[in-house]
Amino acid sequence: MKQISYNNIAIVGGGAAGFFAAITVAENYPLSNVVIFEKSTKVLSKVKISGGGRCNLTNACSSLKELSNAYPRGQKMLKKAFNVFNNKDTMQWFESRGVPVIVQEDNCVFPVSQSSKTVIDCFLRECNKLGIKIEVQKGVIGIEQTVNGKLKLFFSKEINQPLIFDKVIVATGGCPKRSGLVWLEKLGHKIEEPVPSLFTFNMPDEPIKKLMGVVVEKNTTSIQGTKLKSNGPLLITHWGMSGPSILKLSAFGARILNSMNYKFKIQVNWVNEKNNEKVYNYLKTIILKYPKKQLINYRPYFLPQRLWTYLLEKSSVLAKKKWEEIGKKDLNKIVSILCNDIYSVSGKTTFKEEFVTCGGLSLESIDTKTMESKVCKNLYFAGEVIDVDGITGGYNFQAAWTTAYIAAKLL
Repeated sequence: MKQISYNNIAIVGGGAAGFFAAITVAENYPLSNVVIFEKSTKVLSKVKISGGGRCNLTNACSSLKELSNAYPRGQKMLKKAFNVFNNKDTMQWFESRGVPVIVQEDNCVFPVSQSSKTVIDCFLRECNKLGIKIEVQKGVIGIEQTVNGKLKLFFSKEINQPLIFDKVIVATGGCPKRSGLVWLEKLGHKIEEPVPSLFTFNMPDEPIKKLMGVVVEKNTTSIQGTKLKSNGPLLITHWGMSGPSILKLSAFGARILNSMNYKFKIQVNWVNEKNNEKVYNYLKTIILKYPKKQLINYRPYFLPQRLWTYLLEKSSVLAKKKWEEIGKKDLNKIVSILCNDIYSVSGKTTFKEEFVTCGGLSLESIDTKTMESKVCKNLYFAGEVIDVDGITGGYNFQAAWTTAYIAAKLL
């Protein structure tokens, strides 16, 4: 048991990072009084809807390098932080508190119950056991450092008088507008302009939308005029394109795509093969093996039937032609559309009901070894309020658990 000279600790934000920080503080400093302040009427709302209501707790990728590579922003800092608390620690943490987990084929980690309620119940149970107080509808709008180094919190409603704490951990989550970060900027923190991350691509003028529901497991996507490139499953939707490949592009290209006002062209390599000549030769082998088959009846690379039919139509190659009947011109058309299919994107859609932001409190304003503010002593940060975000697959929660653990452990 650690002996400490202070005993009042506030957690600002009742989300994933906030609860994890509160529980870690109470476990490490059992003599302290810990209170969570949440501005809305409900806590853990993002946890509730994450992973389609199943709560993707983390990602079970095998190495810390692979884990840290999933973060477009904060990668360097997290690589070190994961030595303190990583994905394996997360799984052990939840399992030791009555939440057994399961690892999917894609390495996404979920509670065995397949319900976020299990995770929420775990957090609330731990808070109750540790005597952590939870106050809702109590939004913090300002912090002031007192003469003796303590921190005074100011609340949004006048009926709530300012309160003084020895230590404060801010875990307010991602903020889509800079205005929501002004109260931290006033203290002297540098703010990175918030822009959306993890979004799907709208294609209002592209007929490929009629293929909604089609999934292509292996492909490569890139943005014309940039170095942005991604691969992984791609999902065609009724508004355009989604899936891990697209979401990864949106995360790593968050600022670039924002500067383009979300109007750009995307190139899709449907067969995930860089070498066009290899694709050309592969199609030639089909001609030799299945000369009498119609194009429509033999799909190269096991492409989904609806997509293959669509691509033939788009490239103006007759689907009822036999493979032996297609000449060099048609063959080149097919190679071109398989390897370099182009679509116009105009706009974005938030991924499911979750939003992730690129931006927030600059890492330059934080001692990343402890998560303490460099400009305001006894003030710490955790979670997405910091300019750290990951791709889809449990990575954003992992960053929340890790930063919250460090902030709370090293108070």
